[in-house]
Amino acid sequence: MKYLRSLSKKYIAIISTILSVPVIILLLSCTNIKSENNNTMKQEKDRTTDTTFQQKKIGVIGAGWLGGTVGSLWVKAGHKVMFSSRHPEELKEMAEKLGPNASVGTPKEAAEFGDILLFAVPYDAIPQLGIDLKDQIKGKIVLDACNGGSGELGKEVEKYGNGPTSQKYLADTKLIRAFSSQDASQMEANWGKKQNKLAIPIAGNDKEAVAIAEQLVRDANCDPIIVGDLSTAVKFQRGTPGFRVHTTAPELRKLLGLPAVK
Repeated sequence: MKYLRSLSKKYIAIISTILSVPVIILLLSCTNIKSENNNTMKQEKDRTTDTTFQQKKIGVIGAGWLGGTVGSLWVKAGHKVMFSSRHPEELKEMAEKLGPNASVGTPKEAAEFGDILLFAVPYDAIPQLGIDLKDQIKGKIVLDACNGGSGELGKEVEKYGNGPTSQKYLADTKLIRAFSSQDASQMEANWGKKQNKLAIPIAGNDKEAVAIAEQLVRDANCDPIIVGDLSTAVKFQRGTPGFRVHTTAPELRKLLGLPAVK
């Protein structure tokens, strides 16, 4: 009888151990899953919940290589962006991959949608766009990333610079020269960098608009450099040493003749 009781206790201990193993495994699995979920949520935290982040509605006029790249970086940063071109149906696949904050439309629809606009079109298209979108762009911040100009327009750019010339044709806007001197592939490669980020020069007359442009450059994970008013944009327009210089903020400041930041 004593032997049977001893045997029963032995079996009970074995059975308890067997039954407890799945429970322990289940508890450990739940803990691991919770930990992994927390890490994922932390890594993929929507920046729109960050009190320091202010989501903008941005219309991209000309969603080619440059406009498409910069606009995509803004979507990744948490902004709402409408990409546009003369053939918006060709942009649908790109927008779908970017998610719900990306949409497509015509230039007029994008100009109506955005509180802030990025113009990334051939420079010769600017005068006509200024006419066609006059009502939609009035009073808005316009980031002008267009370069060049041919014929009489080219002569005007050569004489006055891209900044003042763009302001003339995109009248009644708060125009800022930005994203005009860097290569789109360099901006794309810069995404995710924690240090030695790509520097982007900015020039504009309106202080509030310059400050917003400065933040949008940061949201694209680049370092902004405020060069001065619109007339100073000649320092980094096509044909100058400041054009297509893919370097850090300290180096670009030195190249543009700006004082170092202490």
